[in-house]
Amino acid sequence: MAIHVLAIVVAIVTLAPFAFTISASFKTLSEVLDWPPTFIPSRLSLDNYRAVWTVSPLFPKWLLNSALASTITVTTNLFLCSLAGYAFARLRFPGRDAMFMATLGTLMIPGQITLIPRYIIVHRLGLVDSLAGLVLPDVARVLGVFLMVQFMKAIPKELEEAAKIDGCSRFGTYRHVILPLCKPVMAALAIFTFQGTWNDFTWPLVVLNSPGNFTLALGLNYLRGQYYTFWHLVLTGSLFNILPMLVVFLLFQRYFVQGMSMSGLKG
Repeated sequence: MAIHVLAIVVAIVTLAPFAFTISASFKTLSEVLDWPPTFIPSRLSLDNYRAVWTVSPLFPKWLLNSALASTITVTTNLFLCSLAGYAFARLRFPGRDAMFMATLGTLMIPGQITLIPRYIIVHRLGLVDSLAGLVLPDVARVLGVFLMVQFMKAIPKELEEAAKIDGCSRFGTYRHVILPLCKPVMAALAIFTFQGTWNDFTWPLVVLNSPGNFTLALGLNYLRGQYYTFWHLVLTGSLFNILPMLVVFLLFQRYFVQGMSMSGLKG
């Protein structure tokens, strides 16, 4: 019983900000700033949703930039992390374990420490203030490699041996035998990568300069004025930032749970 009560309390605390954001998206600015705060708007209006598209003509561009950056990083992470995971999990070569441990060691380094080196690399490549510079540091993530390795280690070796007997090449085994079995963990990796890229604020703030190149998370800051903030528009715009992640999670939820559970079966 106690665990159910605790679960309900945690659910309420977790969902309360999201519910407040939805409620505020239908309110006027004065209603949002009212004290004590009210949950139900005095009248339902879509004015805020229309306003966020007109208060800044760049809003659709920010959405498009976020979608492009997220799609590219998800695609590259699925391909490159699965390749690296296959090499670490299924191939035998000198220094494999040391390389894998060194790769995992980078997970311990806070992202703030690598921020300046990443910027220097992107700057020397001439990619500052561009989509390529935005996505380049995240084309493959160590967490993705780790998930792939853990999942692929649990796949029976007999499947590879049968493919080899049938004349399948090493890449053919990866492409036609291993990858189809990795759908759950790839779904989990896709969700993690999409969420990380879509929500990222710090790296776009560092590498992007032109408002037209901003992502949505960065562009929402433009809805804040110099002397005051249109909180009803900021909260409404935030919903556009949340909804794509909810859709992706709901679409891949079944694979996500399965992938995360199977990735932890074998260390």
